[in-house]
Amino acid sequence: MTDSRPFKLLRQLDADTIGREGRAQSGDHSAVKLWLRLLSCSTQIEQEIRTRLRQRFATTLPRFDYLAQLERHPEGLRMNVLSRCLMVTGGNVTGLTDQLAADGWVERRADPLDRRSLIVRLTPAGREHFLQMAQEHEAWLVELLADFDPGTQHALFVALGQLRVHLARKSAEKAADPQVEPLQRPTPKDRP
Repeated sequence: MTDSRPFKLLRQLDADTIGREGRAQSGDHSAVKLWLRLLSCSTQIEQEIRTRLRQRFATTLPRFDYLAQLERHPEGLRMNVLSRCLMVTGGNVTGLTDQLAADGWVERRADPLDRRSLIVRLTPAGREHFLQMAQEHEAWLVELLADFDPGTQHALFVALGQLRVHLARKSAEKAADPQVEPLQRPTPKDRP
């Protein structure tokens, strides 16, 4: 007999809010169920934050994330470093930089150590604007989790930290094993 207790929670959500977790089946491996639940929670919170950023500040989450990276680095960042921090392509960073520079939130400066590179940093107006958004962003997250038991929040935070360490360790072990070949996309000749 299959244990269906985790699915009792799913019955509390309607078809519009269940999201990716609706893909889980009672016979699925617990790792699949956990992954889908993590994705669903993350997506649900992200959608709410996206909506509020758009409504309150007429901005997007990528723009907010971009400004957040620069706020953490007051001396600025090279465009390629910013691209890695945001985990997006250089073209995306260039487009965001163009938009944010036009808005007066960021400025490009020549890198004194490498004339071929540019440093991007917040303008004083950009820093002030970002700090206002960041303050409200934090308040939104506090509000979203306000009625969620603090002990459960802490336990979940600790457990997810342990999961991050576990996944990093697995990744490092895989990278260190010379017998493990990296995943490759099939070439046209490999496809049926």
